[in-house]
Amino acid sequence: MVVTQVRDGAAARRPDDLIVEEPLTIQLDGVTVATTMRTPGNDFELAVGYCHSEGLLAGAPVEQVRYCGLGSAAATEFNVVSVSSGGRAPTPSPRLTVTSSSCGWCGSDQLDELVARLAPRLAYDPVDTDLYARLPALVAPHQPLFEATGAVHASAAFAADGHVLATREDVGRHNAVDKVVGALALAGQLPAAGLGLFVSGRASVEMVQKAWAAGFGTLVAVSAPTALAVQAARRANLVLAGFVRDGALNVYAPERS
Repeated sequence: MVVTQVRDGAAARRPDDLIVEEPLTIQLDGVTVATTMRTPGNDFELAVGYCHSEGLLAGAPVEQVRYCGLGSAAATEFNVVSVSSGGRAPTPSPRLTVTSSSCGWCGSDQLDELVARLAPRLAYDPVDTDLYARLPALVAPHQPLFEATGAVHASAAFAADGHVLATREDVGRHNAVDKVVGALALAGQLPAAGLGLFVSGRASVEMVQKAWAAGFGTLVAVSAPTALAVQAARRANLVLAGFVRDGALNVYAPERS
């Protein structure tokens, strides 16, 4: 796309790369469970990761993932993904509205429900502040879309030695995390015991939920966490670090005296 760039009062026409944003409808065993605005790519991972993070699979294996399921993928412009558990997952409740950054959460009551569904971790990983502080630099080389457009978020799974196992980018923060979770799920690497999750934005309670559900021991965010995210991380016995930038960070959970 050609845009007008203004520098020091002078205007010039130049080409610019813009990120693509399109809706994706996710179905589980034929039932629509979500529609989200996403960056096309890694759609199967996004669909599987969403179903896992939201507890829709309830431990049931994924038997098949494909585009559409009601017709040709081209007819739906590759914007419908069907996840099949072969009927082993509980029948989901249909959801026809578009998911958003605040979808569904209403405070501490739902946190109690989350605790009932996800058992707290028995132990937390030691905080390696040197590694956490280096994560933005370690993940940066795996962010080509951000380098080209500056308009996407990134999420990455990392090992204790700093090795970055999987990095995914998306216009939506939650989608980037779901893509990483889906990638690990499809590779048979969940629960993600001994691994950490990095996010390029803030750490909302939904991010803690997704990390907790996937079995990560650590969540590291470039920006700040919310108060409810800290509360959830402490109840999960999950390591939560935020404001990771310029070699500094804050550790918010587990709580220490």
